[in-house]
Amino acid sequence: MKNIFLFFLSVIFLSTIATSCSGKKEKSKTELVAVPVKVAEVSLGEQGKKITASGSIEAANSANVSTRMMGYITGIYVKMGQRVQKGQLLATLNSTDLTAKKGQANSGVLQAQSAYKNAKKDYDRFLVLFEQNSITQKEMDDMTTHFEMAKAGLDMAIEMRNEVNAQFAYTNITAPFSGVVTGTFAKEGDMASPGMPLIGLEGSEKLEARIIVSERDIAFIHPEMKVDVTVKSLNRTLVGKVSEISHSSRNSGGQYFVKIELPTDQIDLFPGMYVNVVLTAIHTSPESVSTTILIPTDAVIRQGQLSGIYVVTDNDTAILRWLRLGKTFGDQIEVLSGLISGEKYITSFEGRLLNGSKVIIQ
Repeated sequence: MKNIFLFFLSVIFLSTIATSCSGKKEKSKTELVAVPVKVAEVSLGEQGKKITASGSIEAANSANVSTRMMGYITGIYVKMGQRVQKGQLLATLNSTDLTAKKGQANSGVLQAQSAYKNAKKDYDRFLVLFEQNSITQKEMDDMTTHFEMAKAGLDMAIEMRNEVNAQFAYTNITAPFSGVVTGTFAKEGDMASPGMPLIGLEGSEKLEARIIVSERDIAFIHPEMKVDVTVKSLNRTLVGKVSEISHSSRNSGGQYFVKIELPTDQIDLFPGMYVNVVLTAIHTSPESVSTTILIPTDAVIRQGQLSGIYVVTDNDTAILRWLRLGKTFGDQIEVLSGLISGEKYITSFEGRLLNGSKVIIQ
């Protein structure tokens, strides 16, 4: 019985040893399997200097509509977010006083017209008599003066009427351009005064990005430059064009304003959205040339606060190299230290890649 027990114990021991050896062989085979990877070479070529700036989207046309008249508001006919067309009625003011002035102006015109007609008839009669030598030169001069004064009085009365009619435009407030109402700052019954904002309006057809550039970068920016505009909220990058450049920082505290024209086919862009802009300076001087190392952001390995990338050694081994990174330019990021020109780094791989793994470059 004791021999049988020892026999079974020997069998179990040998089976355990065999299984352990088999596991080690399989593990060794697994570690020797090379991971297929794609690589790129670090290049330090000359490229245009990268300029980054932040800003926001603004409407090319925007206005706070107001009036030159003082009076009670009798109606606000739009609300925030409403789209309006150029010339559409936005608000009206009480025009009772202006209507009375218009009546007075019309009466003055009628009176001046009557005086002008009488003076014209007298002038024509005196002109015939003067040609017949029936009146003196002084009498003709007096009649001419009387006629010219009547004509001037008619012109003045007509201009006064035109002035009153022009003031009616400020009691019927219309949209100066097509756009979207951004806000109403008064309500029916309020007293409007000259220059008081009543309705905010922004054009919806043309948008632009407005950024602020430092004094060391403004010299490298030129009109019609193509720029990359990244809209943060949409996570989308658009191609814009520099349309206006301010070459004075007198009113901006040492900063310079730059306006960038945006594509007109982006229906989900709205004024106020924040943007990041990347400009590439034109090679006009040695200062405008940069030797920055840029790598794809997708290739960066992040572990907590550390950022690194897998580089490939001469014996086809992947080694994790920690980097010091700089600014982001679209889908690329600047490497300040950790890589040198000529090194190969892994951009993508298949399967599981560990520090020290063997790789096969595809």
